[in-house]
Amino acid sequence: MQAWLAGLSLLGVLLLICGAAGSESSVPVPVTCATRGADLVETRQLLLCPAHCAQYRPSVFGTGVYAAVSSVCGAAMHRGVIGESGGTLMVHKLPGRTNYLSSTSNGVQSQPLARWTASFTVTKWVSPPQEVSSHTSTAAPPSAAVKKTVKKILKKPTSQGNRDCQVDVALLLDSSHNIGQRRFNLQKSFASKLALMLRVGEHGPHVGVVQASDMPRTEFYLTNYTQPKDVVFAIKEIAFMGGNTNTGKAITHTVETFFSPELGVRRGHPRIIVAIVDGWPSDSLDEAAVLARESGINVFIVSVAKPSPEELNMVKDPDFFKKAVCKDNGFFSFTMPSWFTTTKFVKPLGQKLCTIDQMLCSRTCYNAVNLGFLIDGSSSVGEANFRTVLEFVASVARSFDVSDVGARVGAVQFTYDQRLEFGLNDHTTKEQALQALRRIPYMSGGTATGDAITYAVRNLFQKRRPGSAGRNFLVVVTDGQSYDDVRGPARAAHKEGITVFSVGVAWAPLDDLRSMASEPKESHTFFTREFSGLANFQQTLVRAICRDFTDAN
Repeated sequence: MQAWLAGLSLLGVLLLICGAAGSESSVPVPVTCATRGADLVETRQLLLCPAHCAQYRPSVFGTGVYAAVSSVCGAAMHRGVIGESGGTLMVHKLPGRTNYLSSTSNGVQSQPLARWTASFTVTKWVSPPQEVSSHTSTAAPPSAAVKKTVKKILKKPTSQGNRDCQVDVALLLDSSHNIGQRRFNLQKSFASKLALMLRVGEHGPHVGVVQASDMPRTEFYLTNYTQPKDVVFAIKEIAFMGGNTNTGKAITHTVETFFSPELGVRRGHPRIIVAIVDGWPSDSLDEAAVLARESGINVFIVSVAKPSPEELNMVKDPDFFKKAVCKDNGFFSFTMPSWFTTTKFVKPLGQKLCTIDQMLCSRTCYNAVNLGFLIDGSSSVGEANFRTVLEFVASVARSFDVSDVGARVGAVQFTYDQRLEFGLNDHTTKEQALQALRRIPYMSGGTATGDAITYAVRNLFQKRRPGSAGRNFLVVVTDGQSYDDVRGPARAAHKEGITVFSVGVAWAPLDDLRSMASEPKESHTFFTREFSGLANFQQTLVRAICRDFTDAN
C-alpha cells in the first residue's frame, strides 16, 4: 500500500485527501473529448478536458443548457469556458428538457434536440488561492509547503451567508448594444459588489444571473455558486452579448425557467428578480410583470442613466417602471444616475433586498401567517375526542408552508390552567410542527377559556422571533361553557391585531363563540354537534384565513 501511494503524483494524493473531505473535490478529474454529461456521477463535478477536442467534432446538443448526451468538453468549448488548449471546468447536472436549441458559438456548432431525460451546464472553475505542483515523486514525502496548502484546502471555512437575508435572487443584467462593453463591465462590477454586500452563502442569500438581450440567457443558477468569491468570479467571466434590451422577455424567461426546486429554489424563501435597465427596455414589460406577480416573484427595477428629454419619444412606455415592479409603492424601484457612481448605491439596494417583510409579492397567506391553536383539554372532551381535535388542527396547519422564513405554528392547551405546548419559533419545518401537534398529551380538568386567551396572547404572539413578519391568527377549539369571562380577553386580543376564529363542539355556547370571534362574527365562528364534524371545517377555515390575509394586505 505504501509503495502504491509513493508512486502516485502529488496531485493524486491531494485528490484522495480532498475526496475524503467532501464529495466535491477541488482537483479536476481528467476526461476525454468523448465524455458525455450522462457519464458523470456527481451533481457538481470538476473536470479537466484535453487539448484539441475540436478536431474530433464532439456532439453537442443545446445552447447554454445541454442535453446529457452531449460531450462535456464540446459543450465547454461551445460555451467559451475552455479553448483549443483544453482546461478546467465545472459541470452542473440539471433535469431534462423538452427542447434544446442549436447555435454556432466559439467555432462549435450545436444541434437541436426535441427532448432528453437529463441536462447539464458548464462554467469556469475558480482556482484555489494557492496552486500545488503536479510533478510526481516516487520517494520523497510531500513538502511542508504542500502540507500547509493541503491543510488550508481542508480547513478553509466556507461562508454560511447572512442568515437574516435568506432570499433567492435572479440578477438580470442589461447586455444590449445600448449599454456597450465598457458600461457592461461596470454593471458586472456593481453586481459583484451587491453579491458581496448581501453576504451570499449556503444558508444566506443565493444569487443567479440572467442576461437580457435579443434572447435571454441564463449564466448560472442559484446553487451553482454559494460562496462570495465564486459568485464574483462567475460574474467576471460573463461575456457581453449585445442586441436589444428585451427586459420583458428576460423576466418571462426567468419566471418560467429559473425559479424551480430542481434548480435550487428554496421552499418558503422570497424569490426576487432584480432587473437592471440601462436607459429603457426595447419591449413591453406588462405581461411579464403580471406573470411574475402571479408566480409570487418580487420584481425590482434598477434604472441607470434615464433617457434624456430628446430621447423620451423613443421610449415605448415611459411608465414601464410602475407596471413592471411588484408593487408601485416606491420600494421596488431604484434609480442610479450613472454607471460611474454606483458604489454608493450598493448598500441601500442590498438592504432593500434583505427586508423580507416588504416582499409583498411573495407574502401569501400560506407562507406569511403566525398561526396559534388554543386547544380545550378539559375533562368533558375525553382522550379519544382530544385526539380527533389534534388531527383537525394538524390538518389545518398542513395547508401552510411552515419554515423559518415562512408560516409559523404554535399551540397552547388549556383547562383551568394553561400550558404552552410549543411556541411559534420552536419548529421550522412543517413535519416538525405536525408531529408536535399530534404528540400533545391530554391534560384533563376544568374550562377557563378567557384566561387561556390572555395567556396565548402573551406567550404565543408576543414572544415570537423579533423582526418576524406575518399576520397573527388564533384558532380556539372548545367543547363547553367557560367558567370565566371570554369577552374582555377576546377584545384585548382583537386590539393586538390578532384575528380570532372560534370553533365550538358539543356543548360550547354559541354566545361565547361569537364573543370570542373577530368581525364579521358569522365568518369567524364554527360549530358542530359531533367531534367527527370538525373535519368538515378544515378547508373552510383555511380559506377564511387566506381571505382575511388578502383583505388586510
